[in-house]
Amino acid sequence: MDPRLQIRLDRKAKLPLSEQICLSIARAIDSGVLAPGTRLPSWQDLAAHLGVARGTVQAAYERLSDAQIIEAFGARGTRVAPRSRAPISRPEAPEPGAFMRSYLQMNSGPAIFQLGVPALEGLPDRLFARARASNLLKTGAFSSLVYPDPRGELELRREIAGYLAISRNLHCLPEQVFITSGYIGGLGLALRVLGLDGRKVWMEEPGFMVTRKALELARMHGVPVPVDAEGMNVGYGIEHAPDAALAVVTPGQQAPLGSVLSARRRLQLLEWATASGAWIIEDDYLSELQLDGRVAPALASLGGGNRVIHIGTFSKTISPALRLGFVVAPAELIHPFSEVAAALAPAPSPIVQLATAQFMREGHYVRRVRRLKRLYAVQRDALCEQLRMRDAAWMKTGLAILLRLPDGAPDIEIARELMHFGMAPSPLSKWFAAPSPASSGLLLGVATAPEAQVAASCSRLFEVIERSCRRPLGARPTPEAAKSRHPARQDP
Repeated sequence: MDPRLQIRLDRKAKLPLSEQICLSIARAIDSGVLAPGTRLPSWQDLAAHLGVARGTVQAAYERLSDAQIIEAFGARGTRVAPRSRAPISRPEAPEPGAFMRSYLQMNSGPAIFQLGVPALEGLPDRLFARARASNLLKTGAFSSLVYPDPRGELELRREIAGYLAISRNLHCLPEQVFITSGYIGGLGLALRVLGLDGRKVWMEEPGFMVTRKALELARMHGVPVPVDAEGMNVGYGIEHAPDAALAVVTPGQQAPLGSVLSARRRLQLLEWATASGAWIIEDDYLSELQLDGRVAPALASLGGGNRVIHIGTFSKTISPALRLGFVVAPAELIHPFSEVAAALAPAPSPIVQLATAQFMREGHYVRRVRRLKRLYAVQRDALCEQLRMRDAAWMKTGLAILLRLPDGAPDIEIARELMHFGMAPSPLSKWFAAPSPASSGLLLGVATAPEAQVAASCSRLFEVIERSCRRPLGARPTPEAAKSRHPARQDP
């Protein structure tokens, strides 16, 4: 027996003895203790030496042989297989890049003030689970030996088409509806269909960082278009990039500033797209959860809407864990969307789709949206009261409150520190393609700010901010600074 081959067996371990023998020999070879060409003991001899059954050693040798770690030569014995002389590099897994770190931080939680997710209380777990179970029993997990429709289940597409006609004044055929893995899945599907590599695209400034990254990965040249109280400044886009092939907008509630794209600019945008042959992607961000006034109709519902690709999601009304969204494609793009969905981006699990269709058909979805709006209005009022008590500069932005920070304040660092206290506001500067000192702020999500916790959360929030800014946030600014800060303030 080769003295270099040390095998110690633990007969009380859960790991089978054959696996322990296999791992011990593999480690000896990997470490160089047993060089290539070294003859191993026969499995009969090794079994006798270790006091185990011969079949146990034989099984270990067979696994090592299958992995090409050893070679069996019959009467000539079993030897360590030849190995490459080049050193095997075993690089450590790379750290996530800057975008991925930001993405993971943005979606950590659940946490207080987090954006993009519904309220932590009142999730329709039981109702949705019941719908899911009934559809599983009805269809069976493996009831069909054919692939599901890559465009999505017709039942859900019909429900979505009917709901959009009532809630968003968007009248479409179920054939125009494509089920996707959330908003990002819909955006990826649309960008693949359009195939606008190398072309310019209007992007709201500030705007959703994931959308900006998606356009970059689609090899498009982003043109930041500023946003004001009327939404995206379409005139600016026409002046600076009239040859753009695409505009991505959040007309219902601009993300993150909350302004609604005005009727004048909607018509201007549609006229530009029609005249130049450009496309518009409408991210229907939070529009059905409008808390003030009536919900504006979908951009795709207006005249000229045949240039608009409408994207919606159930992430903020049911749960982001569903990974369920939809695209409404113009009639002329039905065939391209169908082909890309079939070949590159098929719809997610049919069981989840059918459960969602039942959830909508039985009226649970409409009732849930109404309950959420009532709850969010109460929670927003409570948060606004806390901010007003502290004389802070803030403004309502749909389902968030934008808390202004002093120019140049490290909003990213503040947000990172707040994560240790169970809070996850979004730093405003992350929403800008080109942040400036004046873009410092925190977006406080209303949906994840329970009324019972908002006072204590705000106390901790302001402690961290004041420590980071080295002066009280509510301290009276100079007259010059006050002129620049008070327009951002909005009392309920």
